[in-house]
Amino acid sequence: MVRVTNGLQRQRKHKKYLSQAKWFRQGRSKVYNQVRQALIKQGQHAYTSRRLKKRDFRRLWIERLNASLREKGLKYSTFMNQCYTKDIELNRKVLSNIAVAFPEVFNKICEEVTK
Repeated sequence: MVRVTNGLQRQRKHKKYLSQAKWFRQGRSKVYNQVRQALIKQGQHAYTSRRLKKRDFRRLWIERLNASLREKGLKYSTFMNQCYTKDIELNRKVLSNIAVAFPEVFNKICEEVTK
């Protein structure tokens, strides 16, 4: 009877995992079991970070809008409420980009909203 090993397939599998963890520190880039666990954890962090990214960008847009509105003597919350009541359907991302890149256009939008 011949003992069947999984040599070549196992080597390929380990090599694939080890190449993904090349830049990790110490055993997490050399020891297969630690590499596997590190890659699983990395995937979990990437998953949560993709969701946190959306939250962080929305917070940035609101901060930018609030700062540019305060210069004009307006409040963010009242401005957004007036935009909603006057059916100005520009989201926070677009408004903050306009406020940064095109201040004169943003001034016209503010005048339209505060009428």
